[in-house]
Amino acid sequence: MAEKDSKKTVSRQKMPEQKPEIRRRNFEEVPTGYTVQMAMEEASRCLQCKKPGCVEGCPVSVDIPGFISLILKGDMTGAIRNLWTKNALPAVCGRVCPQEVQCEGNCIVGKKGEPVAIGNLERFAADYERQNGTGVLPPREAPTGKKIAVVGSGPSGLTVAGDLIRKGHEVTVLEAFHKPGGVLVYGIPEFRLPKEIVFSEVAFLEKQGVKLECNAVVGRTVSLDELFEEGYEAIYLGVGAGLPKFLNVPGENLIGILSANEYLTRTNLMKAYRYPEYDTPIPKAKDVVVLGAGNVAMDSARTAMRLGADRVRVVYRRSREEMPARKAEIHHAEEEGIEFHLLTNPTRFMGNDAGRLTGMECLKMELGEPDASGRRRPIAIKGSEFIMDCDLAIVAVGAGANPLLTQSTEGLSLNKWGYIVTDPESGKTSKKGVWAGGDIVTGSATVILAMGAGRKAANSIHDYLTWGW
Repeated sequence: MAEKDSKKTVSRQKMPEQKPEIRRRNFEEVPTGYTVQMAMEEASRCLQCKKPGCVEGCPVSVDIPGFISLILKGDMTGAIRNLWTKNALPAVCGRVCPQEVQCEGNCIVGKKGEPVAIGNLERFAADYERQNGTGVLPPREAPTGKKIAVVGSGPSGLTVAGDLIRKGHEVTVLEAFHKPGGVLVYGIPEFRLPKEIVFSEVAFLEKQGVKLECNAVVGRTVSLDELFEEGYEAIYLGVGAGLPKFLNVPGENLIGILSANEYLTRTNLMKAYRYPEYDTPIPKAKDVVVLGAGNVAMDSARTAMRLGADRVRVVYRRSREEMPARKAEIHHAEEEGIEFHLLTNPTRFMGNDAGRLTGMECLKMELGEPDASGRRRPIAIKGSEFIMDCDLAIVAVGAGANPLLTQSTEGLSLNKWGYIVTDPESGKTSKKGVWAGGDIVTGSATVILAMGAGRKAANSIHDYLTWGW
């Protein structure tokens, strides 16, 4: 009992960060990571519960008490090997998972105080291995001779590849872009998830035997049936939901209005933030508005500030309580000078004679009864119109199903929104030998939920290759 009481006296270790006034103008990672001493101090706060709620809250069932106990013992090699048994991307998950509503949200320590910083410890273990590790690979089962094609190198695809390569199968990942990583690379900014981290995780999978082919647009350069003819016995589709959504209000075709998808892809994957070193121009603006309040909106707003904007405003039609972005991202944005205009809804864009954006008409809103999403429905206040000046608007109100592959593949059932219909427990599609998961099934969701779908699909694919459909 004394041991548990002593653990309660240790405060949660605050993650070191760049100061807001410095980081708001650079693209370097905001948190700088735990030291070994800080990690061991934080690990000492874990109660090692017999029925750990944190594991139940993790979509890939990481042995959280197990890897934390190894950090506490100073066995960093053991900690990362423990993590790898359940998670192919620990350095990514430690940075971008919504721990506050998953593992940490179920932490017993958090019932009376601050939960154990599970995400920070996961990040520490992965970073320590990358910087100091032995290079020893996870164990791999005997080769089966079975070939699997994974379409898309985002979080769900990389999870499937990592799981199946360790089960002894041959895995080839086919990526449409010129760099692997999917949304981890084109969607999430450098200051939140450095590209070198993603590429390091991908390189680690390649060392284990995963083959990677970029610039492979499945559905155009090769069909699923042709992949089967080439000898692949199973195919996993993790192509994401990259079709931008817009507001469909007057003036939306003016110069200076971009989807968040294009804005972030240009900045991140195509390195427009390093123009002219990289020849990918990006609109430079002084008065930016971002429409939406999810993580993508926060990423867009914080990117615009780093690209030199004088003023960046996030415009959202509901209140702060309904904002879907992580609290940490909202907090970081506010620290960096991003303004929030809540209960505000754009109704039309205005431009000059040259067709360039100059402003946006908005209505003030109030909240009514909850809608289908469970959030209170915004209702316009009559006569509350006002003009908001701006020279760049970034629309971050979600994305739809990428139709490139799905509309060119026969025998693949889709729902009314164009997402692939699968069995929720296995990821099986209506087409024999084909599985799917991640955003192309669920719509835009979190990295870890996509990884959870990949885990289920990988287990199902292994059973299929072993026992049959």
